[in-house]
Amino acid sequence: MNNDASVDSQGRPGPADSQPFVRVRGLSYVYPSGQSALDNVSFEIGTHEIVGLVGPSGAGKSTLLLHLNGLLPPNPARNGKPASVHVGEWDVVKQNLADVRQLVGLLFQDPEDQLFCPTVLEDVAFGPLNLDLPDVEVRTRVAHALAAVGMSESASRSTSQLSVGERKRVCLAGVLACHPALLALDEPFSNLDPRSRNQLLEILKSCRRAQIVATHDLNMVLELCDRVLLLDEGKIEADGPTETVLSNAALMENHGLEVPWRLREG
Repeated sequence: MNNDASVDSQGRPGPADSQPFVRVRGLSYVYPSGQSALDNVSFEIGTHEIVGLVGPSGAGKSTLLLHLNGLLPPNPARNGKPASVHVGEWDVVKQNLADVRQLVGLLFQDPEDQLFCPTVLEDVAFGPLNLDLPDVEVRTRVAHALAAVGMSESASRSTSQLSVGERKRVCLAGVLACHPALLALDEPFSNLDPRSRNQLLEILKSCRRAQIVATHDLNMVLELCDRVLLLDEGKIEADGPTETVLSNAALMENHGLEVPWRLREG
């Protein structure tokens, strides 16, 4: 399987590229405190499909993303059948985590959780270096990733001197440099000014790979995503084409959301 999912500007793939790459079945999770976060969640994501994950605060969106690379283990499904999370060729289970984590690039909501090296260059190189790649390959990947997010000129800068938008782009470059086949993005548009939001939107549009994007920014979902999963109280309440789900005023109101301004009548 070729996991080299490089960034390009060729647009979206056709239907032939839509085979399931992520398959989740009966996923439930209860925190040690006893709080239920996910309840019998099932869905699929195609090989190059971009899926928006929306819902009110506390719906379970971040928890769901953490299951995709095994940072959280699933609880048994409530019907007694075993839950399963499958990414690419791998079941997301303990013995496969090293392989799974090469496929899944996770972008945390707060860039401070992901940046820890002195300079931009070192931070982006950290992941590829830990894959034991040859130095030439590491340099090539880092250069391509920085170019993809428009941060090539900032390679020598300290990450502490960057704006929030720049930090998020560096975090994304670090993820892209590992050549994941799936991007799992937690609130990538939060705390960004309009210019930074639009820059990030264009970068994500150009990423030719599967993506699942958890966000409260429904206008960005409308611009970016092929499909939407609406999660509330740990359950998937809707799964369908982006405009179909987001234009359903009754559905959105029932789950504490608003129809994006571009879809509102008048």
